[in-house]
Order: sequence, then C-alpha cells, then structure tokens
Amino acid sequence: MEVFYDKDVNIKKVTEKKVAIIGFGSQGHAHANNLKESGVDVRVGLRESSVSRKKAEDAGLKVVSPSDAASWADIVMILAPDEIQGDLYKEVIAASIAGGAYLAFAPGFNIPYGQITPDKDINVFMVAPKAPGHMVRYEYTQGRGVPMLIAVGQDPTGDTKEVALAYGAAIGGGKAGMIETTFSEETETDLFGEQVILCGGLTELIKASFETLVEAGYAPEMAYFECLHELKLIVDLIYEGGITNMRYSVSNTAQYGDMTRGPRIITEETREEMRYILEEIRDGSFAKEWILENKVNRPVFNALAKKDEGHLIEVVGKKLRGMMSWLSKDKKVDREKN
Repeated sequence: MEVFYDKDVNIKKVTEKKVAIIGFGSQGHAHANNLKESGVDVRVGLRESSVSRKKAEDAGLKVVSPSDAASWADIVMILAPDEIQGDLYKEVIAASIAGGAYLAFAPGFNIPYGQITPDKDINVFMVAPKAPGHMVRYEYTQGRGVPMLIAVGQDPTGDTKEVALAYGAAIGGGKAGMIETTFSEETETDLFGEQVILCGGLTELIKASFETLVEAGYAPEMAYFECLHELKLIVDLIYEGGITNMRYSVSNTAQYGDMTRGPRIITEETREEMRYILEEIRDGSFAKEWILENKVNRPVFNALAKKDEGHLIEVVGKKLRGMMSWLSKDKKVDREKN
C-alpha cells in the first residue's frame, strides 16, 4: 500500500485549474472552503431555490447555477447527495462539462452502481475523505487533515492521478496521507462501515443499551452518560492508539468485562448478519433499495428519522449537553453556517 503526502504532490495540478463544487452540504462546504483557502479558483453550483446559497455566499464563495459551474470549470466535483447525483448528471452536468475536463466524486457511489456513466473523453477520479465533511473542514482549519482515498476511473489525458492527488492535498489530505484504491472498493467498504459500525450498528447499540437501563428503573440521565456521553472518551483513546491503548487506560474490571462480555453482544448471529449486509452492498441490492426509496419520496427514511428524533435519549441528551457550555463554543456542526 502506497501512501501519498504533500511532498509527493504537484499542487499546481489543481491551483492552476478552475474547480466547481456541485452541492454545499457537509462535504461540499468543506471542499469549497478548503480549496479556496489553498488558493484555488472555486465556484459553487447550486439551484436558485437551494437553502445553501446564503451559507455559501456568506462564506465568501461565488455561487452560480450547476450548469454554469460545470461549463466554467476544469474540474467538476459532484457533492450533491448520492441519491440525486444520477439525475443531476444526466439532466444538467453531462451537457455542460467539456471534453477533457475532470469529473470528481467523494465518495464514489454512483460510478460502480452505474448511475453515472461519463463520456470516454472525460477524466474521472475520486477523492474520498475518511471523515464527515465537518471534520474535513475543522481539521483543515487546525492546520491538519484527515486521511483520504483516491481512485481513477477514466484517464484520457494521462494525468488524472496527479490531479486527484493535488485536489486531495488542497483540502488537507496530504497532511494525513492519501491511499490509492478503486471506486468499487471505496464504495463497498464505505457503505459497510456506515451500516454496520459507524452509524447503523453504533446508534442501535447506544439506543438499546440506554433503553435497557431505563427499562430496569435507572435514571435516564445516568443511562445517557453511560451509554452515549462516555462513548466519545473511549473512542478518542481507540482513535489515538487502537483497542489496546483504550484497554491500557481503563480499569482492569472494565477490560475484563470488555473481553468476556463483548462477544456475548456481538454473536455469530450478528457476524452472519454483517456478512449478509456486505453481500447486499456488493450485489447492488442496497443501492437499488435506496434509489427506489427516493423515487417514492422516502417514506421509510422519513418515518424512521422522525421516530428517532423524538427518542428519550435525544430529549435527555439535549438537556444534559446544555450543562456543558463549552460544547457550543467550538461547534463542528453549525446548521446556520454549514
């Protein structure tokens, strides 16, 4: 495995080009702001009705329509939500992007699942930060970066990898390291991680453990601290030095409980379900399900999101976080700005 850093990059491969960022969500705001501050000529492509237009303009970015952005740019990075990228490309970008331009993604969802098929004269690459966009932006502002995965899908001009590396470095990836992969590998591992541990598995464990304590008669506030609040403290130790680093820091009692009771929670049945979820990702079943969900206005998505927004752990958590005034002073997610 080869890792690329700032020293390996010709940054002019991006600073001498015009870059359009299509979308201004979590990743979009991070890429656009980081590129601008790295000396890149950036425009953000958004519809007139987009609620993000003011956020982008307030950040000092030039905002134009997606079609104008795509026709102006040398590099078009599509950072609209995965589920709308296919139609957006077919209806707007395909007719606007010039031959020899670079079409970029982060992550690569729409390429391996065939939702976007660029013309053969378009260079295609991916720069996928291994972090949510708000952390990509935060780490950049601290003079650091997050690790990133790069991939080349099409390379008619012969320099697409160099351009991808320069783009990654300009948003901070060259400080943490950039690893070359493929669109399929990044997409499949990314979806698996989101569903099984980073989002899906994690939030279900948090809610289930919280509910178990509350149902047994313990105060919701106690349950919140044990099952959600302290999670960050444990993850920080793992992030810093791996699982053994965390175990070195906790008590012997905690470590023994970790090693003997953890396998009773994550059973062979759980592992079998993980394998089944991975197969759904690899054979395209999940992608088809998600695309169909959006075509019928997201009934499952909306119902589940509304249910969880009203969960007791969210109600109690909002109150308890209000006790920690410092949380509002260094917000990584500010819904009014990003």
